[in-house]
Amino acid sequence: MDIKGNSLYQEMQAMMGEINSISPNNIPTVTPNNPAQQNFAELLGDAIGNVNDMGYKARDMQHSFELGEPNISLADVMVAKEKAGIAFEATVQVRNKVLEAYKQIMNMPV
Repeated sequence: MDIKGNSLYQEMQAMMGEINSISPNNIPTVTPNNPAQQNFAELLGDAIGNVNDMGYKARDMQHSFELGEPNISLADVMVAKEKAGIAFEATVQVRNKVLEAYKQIMNMPV
């Protein structure tokens, strides 16, 4: 996963411009049924929960395979473990980029 710091910074600036253009009379309302307007913390928690579930699923598949479950093949176990590993690495990379962007924002002159 390749996330460029400059493009992330430009996107954040565009968001700030949109926020600054909102007047108090036309503040958008958040509807819980619209996933595009969900709380960022909820979305982040769900994403981390999905990555965690993938890891547990891969571990459970491995355990079942080791016990001789006839419905699970070695290929299925390896694919599940690779998916979980890739999801975890992607999560770590996103975290690193978010922290880097946060540091850049905090170092900006006011």
